[in-house]
Amino acid sequence: MTTTLGFLFLAATGAVSFGTAFGSDVIQMLTHAGPVVKLVLLILFLFSIISWAIIFMKWRLYRKAKQETAYFLDLFWESSALNHIFNESEEMLWSPVAHLFRAGYTELRRTMKIQNPSNPGEWDPTMVQPVLENVDRALRRATIDQSNRLEKALSFLATTGNTAPFIGLFGTVWGIMESFRGIGMRGSASLAVVAPGISEALIATAAGLAAAIPAVIAFNYFNQGAMTLRSEMDNFASDFLSLVERQFIKRRMVSRESTS
Repeated sequence: MTTTLGFLFLAATGAVSFGTAFGSDVIQMLTHAGPVVKLVLLILFLFSIISWAIIFMKWRLYRKAKQETAYFLDLFWESSALNHIFNESEEMLWSPVAHLFRAGYTELRRTMKIQNPSNPGEWDPTMVQPVLENVDRALRRATIDQSNRLEKALSFLATTGNTAPFIGLFGTVWGIMESFRGIGMRGSASLAVVAPGISEALIATAAGLAAAIPAVIAFNYFNQGAMTLRSEMDNFASDFLSLVERQFIKRRMVSRESTS
């Protein structure tokens, strides 16, 4: 038992010392890197920081949007009173579908008020086509606005994923060029002379990959989420227009029954 504990202690101590040595070696390589490699690493560091900030903000946005959209769709199909749905949806600031409904319902009320100023709440059965066209335009505008909001800053993730490896490769190539230039000036080509410069240069490639990989994964994930929410908005726009048209048909039938 004592032997086992001693072995585990030595292994843990060795792992800690190895990690400390590795970390100190990386810091030394960064310190001894050339100015161009340091500039490349600084650029990649900024790319990575901005990318992670976008990832966390988009993750919060998409999570809230999906939760509120699911809740709103349940409310929309369970309630028949549009004004009640509108009042409830005003608290749903993250859902693009809720924004779509508010835009369509606001346009519906505005058009009805223009057509019948004395009684805006009264539906004129003969004006179904102009109302549907106005509501459809409002829904399309809202869809474009919400799509832009969902896709905002995703292009930066795509740019980071595409360019960061090449920026890192540029730093590596430049560092290797400097290493070989130093070898030529010294007149020595031993491994002890070549290895430190090449290892310092390869840090730039590693940093480029470290910045690019999370950005590419996040871009694909959020792009898929945006496509899903756009499909939800397109389906809801069609359903909302159909609902408004059915309301007009119902009012028209009631109007005909009252006059006959």
